[in-house]
Amino acid sequence: MPRPPGYRIIYNWDGAPHGYSKVPQSMDDFLNKVYAPLENTQVGALFWCVGEHSARWPSQVLEILGDVHERRYENAQNYIFTENIRRMLERGEDPQKALIEKGHQLGFHVYASIRMNDNHFNGAQVSDLGKLHHTELTRLRIEHPEWLLGDQTSEWFNLSWNMAIPEVRQHRLAHIQEVCCLYDWDGVELDWQRHAFHLPEDEAYRLRYLLTDLQRATRHVTNALAEERGRPFYLATRVAGSLEMCNRTGYDVAAWIDEDLVDILIPAGGAATDASVEVDNFVNICCDQGIDVYPGLDSGLPDLFVGPENQETKRNMRMRAITSRYHKAGAKGIYVFNWHANRDSRRELLSQIGSIEALRNTNKIYAATHRFIQTEGAWRGAYRIDRIYGEVPVLLRKTITNTGPIITLDIADEFVLDSSTELELRLRLSEWVQGDIVDVWWDGDKLQDAEVQYCNLHQSDKISDVSSAVWLCFVMQPTGIEVGKHKVKVVLLERHPQLAGDITLTDVELVINHKGIRKQTHENYRD
Repeated sequence: MPRPPGYRIIYNWDGAPHGYSKVPQSMDDFLNKVYAPLENTQVGALFWCVGEHSARWPSQVLEILGDVHERRYENAQNYIFTENIRRMLERGEDPQKALIEKGHQLGFHVYASIRMNDNHFNGAQVSDLGKLHHTELTRLRIEHPEWLLGDQTSEWFNLSWNMAIPEVRQHRLAHIQEVCCLYDWDGVELDWQRHAFHLPEDEAYRLRYLLTDLQRATRHVTNALAEERGRPFYLATRVAGSLEMCNRTGYDVAAWIDEDLVDILIPAGGAATDASVEVDNFVNICCDQGIDVYPGLDSGLPDLFVGPENQETKRNMRMRAITSRYHKAGAKGIYVFNWHANRDSRRELLSQIGSIEALRNTNKIYAATHRFIQTEGAWRGAYRIDRIYGEVPVLLRKTITNTGPIITLDIADEFVLDSSTELELRLRLSEWVQGDIVDVWWDGDKLQDAEVQYCNLHQSDKISDVSSAVWLCFVMQPTGIEVGKHKVKVVLLERHPQLAGDITLTDVELVINHKGIRKQTHENYRD
């Protein structure tokens, strides 16, 4: 079967545009909201989430969205979202069919995106099923609590399906088969990462053959459809961002590649953007089979916003750096997930990140990867499967041999020695005071003349000259920074004698600013 064309950017819409208009939403309004962010950008394919557990079409195998509570909703947003779909069906309209037709008219490939084990039940437990009011709840889940993971996984994902149960895999396959056969999609995505809790945690690696069973059965479906239609029907798969975490979760990616069970592989975080996806490792194991790798971005970054740029500017600079690295590592393109947008809100990035050429000479921030674990409150446990090699935040402690944490920054930019490019290495230290002595080394060379900038003092109502966190800033020269990996070592030599607590290294960033570079827009870079 021919391989998929290059898409540059794959855009995953989670279905949210159904909730962006008052009830009843017209089909034209729905389609305009879906495609407004995508038109005249680098996006080549739309992956459309067809739902989680219920159908958004007259189904023979699934309950219809909203049926379980007889179309009474727990909040206004679920009412708007679900009733806009139900009113379309009552008018004899099919949003999936219209979405595909419109996408093809605009030149996009359109895939069905199926979340294999989505759990948005807000941490509900099996014991809560009898009284739980949730639009995505189904009678099947209520009637078969023994098919759920329960206490065999992270507490927040108690109600996730247990893929070790044969009936569960058969139910998921029936969902996949029906949605693929009903519509003229260009392919289907199995989104294993939403959410990545599928098997009893202590047995996931040993039971990985069961997820392969469902992946293989889906390939049989797509092959049969391709033969019936006389054109390709592609299979994309979203998995964890490292091969180690794939194995821990139960994704036998090596077997999927060896058996040709996937056409597009999407390594990505499960919660927030994983800036450390092992693109080179995935490309290496995929290249012999001609499988395309599209590393994924989520809507946000896992670390708390700490400036000093405004939040949108810093987000864009970070995303440009991350995608530049991914292209350098051999990515076919970039996959974006949960990028809720209108025509303008994400347009700059969607017109740049799909190609290394468009990213060249743009302002960027190459940053250390944050490892973040949520142990209490909402989404507790969700982040423990992501960024397992995150290097910050890290405590600084005095050592016997005057060493410290070593942070790797992988730089994808080639610098030309001229006056238009400014480079700055900056490190954010929490709980630093004058009297602390911290040395910083770049590739074995000790850096000199650090400028200390106190954080969060740029507000108009500034009342203090100091803060408990600072940036240590160093001017860097382009001649010393080549494409590739660079080591930043941070050594605590002396802690102020009157402080008992630790200094924490929270951020390490190389900031690239091109002076005088005009604002990059979709008009400059969409082609």
